[in-house]
Amino acid sequence: MPNPTLMVDLQHWLADPVADAFPFEAVIAEFRRVGKHFVAGELLTALAKIRAALPEGADALRRFLNTALDKYDGRFDNPSYLAVHDLPLPTVTEQASLEFDASHAEWQRDRLIMLLVADLLRFEIAAHDGATELLPLLRPERRITMKRCILGLRALRTAMMRLGIDATSEADDPIETARALCARVEAEQTAEEHRMLAVTLLTVYTMHDENLFVRVLQCYETTFSLIAVQLRAAIVRVKAGDAGGTMSAVRGAEWAMREASPLFSLVATMQPEAFMTFREYTDGASAIQSRSYKTLESLCRRPDPERLAGPGYDAVPEVRERVLAGEPTLEEAIADASLSSDKLTDLLEAMSAFEAAIIEWRKTHHNLAMRMLGMRRGTGYTAGVPYLAQGMKIPLFSAPSEQETASEAHDQRLVHQDSK
Repeated sequence: MPNPTLMVDLQHWLADPVADAFPFEAVIAEFRRVGKHFVAGELLTALAKIRAALPEGADALRRFLNTALDKYDGRFDNPSYLAVHDLPLPTVTEQASLEFDASHAEWQRDRLIMLLVADLLRFEIAAHDGATELLPLLRPERRITMKRCILGLRALRTAMMRLGIDATSEADDPIETARALCARVEAEQTAEEHRMLAVTLLTVYTMHDENLFVRVLQCYETTFSLIAVQLRAAIVRVKAGDAGGTMSAVRGAEWAMREASPLFSLVATMQPEAFMTFREYTDGASAIQSRSYKTLESLCRRPDPERLAGPGYDAVPEVRERVLAGEPTLEEAIADASLSSDKLTDLLEAMSAFEAAIIEWRKTHHNLAMRMLGMRRGTGYTAGVPYLAQGMKIPLFSAPSEQETASEAHDQRLVHQDSK
């Protein structure tokens, strides 16, 4: 049974549907109390009725209701599970400009990861203190909470320092250090950011570790979105003949990936029993549906025909449509560019280093999934670990021999141009 007071509040809201007056906090509290998978049908029906009656301009409320009602609608997937449409992911306003750079997107990445990791740590500390009743099942031992604080502080401090926010602490205990830094971040939060953190965490069950799982995956979506911006910047730069700018963008993509890789260490602290329990209710949502990762991948080179026609891109039709429409790739842009042999060699080396960072991430993902899942099937209707094992073999760029051939053809073209 849903909270009777909440049902009355929703009826009153329908009589005077002002978006800003919607009882967000009460609805979110009810979803978190039982888990999205177990929300009462009466409440879901009421929310669906509200969504159907929304006035024009209530976009934020409509997005929230679409996320809350994904299981009710039969369209639960990874983007709705992670509420990616309500995350202020890194983006860029003008992709064709010669002034294109990723600096604003990098700021967006730092800001969002700071908020997400601080929120993750705040919850861990509140549970450790016994100060919250949310997600009460399988609370971790103090030693696990300490380890999570140590790992989370690495990501949190890096983002805070780049944003110019004091990340120092006199405390020796990692929990107390995290408490102090999280309080500092919370003091920096805007009302809009506070609401964003609330609406982007609708767990499917009441298992403590699901909070960590969702927040870390959201951090990865943030990282992939930034890298997509950096790759688009690289494409624009190389087309303009700016080898230095291209190199900077590719190296930025590599660094973003390497900096995010340790987040998997946080996921590795999840209790297997907790993960296997809430995972039962995430069927239909899978990393295979990550638009940001597939965008990253397809901006490097055009996917092979069999991959483009396979389940990986079936799960992200809008990305596949962009590929089929001929969206530029970094590999194509470099092949058409007029760069000196030395600059081209340096750029290919930077691309190789970026690819190595992605492959390292894929291997870590595979190994962690193997440890947690064994040979169980995936939640996104894939084979699970075998699918990840196959994905590790897919090159981000063409094989080195093909790149060398392209480099030689590039040199011959430059010689031909110089002889004219």
